[in-house]
Amino acid sequence: MNSPLTNYQIRDLQSLIHPYTNAMALKKTGAHFVEKGEGIYVYDNNNKKYLEGMSGLWCCGLGFSDPELIEAAKSQIEKLPYYHLFGGRSHEPAVELAEKIMELTPGKMGRVFYQSSGSEANESQIKLAWYYNNAKGLKNKKKIISRKKGYHGVSIVSASLTGLPYNHKHFDLPLNFVKHTETPHFWRERLGEETEEAFSIRMAQKLEELIIKEDPDTIAAFIAEPVMGAGGVIIPPKNYFHEIGKVLKRYDILQISDEVICGFGRTGEWFGSQTLGMQPDALSMAKQLTAGYAPLSAVAITEEMAEIIEAQTGEVGVFGHGFTYGGHPVGCSVGIKALQIYKERKIVDRVQKLAPIFKAKLDNYIDNPIVGESRALGLMGALELTPNKTPEPFKDVGKVGAKMASELLKSGVMVRAIGDTVAFCPPMIITEDQIDELFEPVAHALNSTLDWAFSEGFLN
Repeated sequence: MNSPLTNYQIRDLQSLIHPYTNAMALKKTGAHFVEKGEGIYVYDNNNKKYLEGMSGLWCCGLGFSDPELIEAAKSQIEKLPYYHLFGGRSHEPAVELAEKIMELTPGKMGRVFYQSSGSEANESQIKLAWYYNNAKGLKNKKKIISRKKGYHGVSIVSASLTGLPYNHKHFDLPLNFVKHTETPHFWRERLGEETEEAFSIRMAQKLEELIIKEDPDTIAAFIAEPVMGAGGVIIPPKNYFHEIGKVLKRYDILQISDEVICGFGRTGEWFGSQTLGMQPDALSMAKQLTAGYAPLSAVAITEEMAEIIEAQTGEVGVFGHGFTYGGHPVGCSVGIKALQIYKERKIVDRVQKLAPIFKAKLDNYIDNPIVGESRALGLMGALELTPNKTPEPFKDVGKVGAKMASELLKSGVMVRAIGDTVAFCPPMIITEDQIDELFEPVAHALNSTLDWAFSEGFLN
């Protein structure tokens, strides 16, 4: 019997382990090959065109094949294809990009430290927090508080920060110094007729209870995404970070904003922390830092943190942390160009203008029997699918969401199912007409999914 898989798919199965993939299911279906991209579209190896409704993995905010970004990478490769920042070495692209980052970031950020990925950035955040507290003589401040459903990466520490079970199961995680507080999902987690203000106060109280239980003198930092991306595009009430911030200041706990998904215009401001009233002591950046065109991440810390850490390196003799590709000149050059494009093309203004249109499109589907909640901020949003329009989930969580994503794929739209939440995060260069194109097949996909859910026994 001949295999239904192509030669490409067979070779793929024989050579790769795919992240976030059921390998046994993939053996039956084979991988979906994407060969090229142009604007907000990608094309598979059969030349079928798809609107990339997730910007790849939340990162290609300027779309695909932008000639200015390509030229920035090409010019830097020709000039200096690689160098490092170890042992006091430096290069102009690393300095220039750091300067531009510090001009944009909220608060008084005083230094930038580079890595290659968001996971490495958040790993670095924890090491920097420990180093900083040790330098201050606060050697017991080692615990980190994250949140259930938060996503901060997949390395051993960053996966521990992540509050999603599939990042922990069979990996012997999380590490025991990481503690998780409540998810600020008002629609799903509110009690009775609780208002958003009362909900935020209760979330802050739950955080304070955890801090007291663990002992404030043992807690180094709190880390949070302004909008929880991979946890399901969960948007907290606007007063949430105000209430959380009061608790953190009371107990001298650093506040880290994970801007890997929310940074560089996605929420309608340069950073999600600005949109949602968070006042961070440090920020993590990646993804749209280079518009996805090169692997690069960065951590920005306050001047006060930087001075204490730097003084400690004088005592220790060296700052014993860093990455071979941290501050890679090609990535930095692409990042410089990306920030220039965000400004010149007024991407933040563009997101602000398109955000109400994008949200209205999502809200159009709230009357569908399997849509429990529609939510959006800037150009990121989601439809949460539930069996009876309440927070009660479907049985076998994830199957209904996957079905809807597959229906949209048939119609030439790529989205991401996060459990039974269907996420949308298109490139920020999308036009109003293209937003229509993105959402045009959603009604049919929902109805097809509804019929399938009845036939499979997910609905009565």
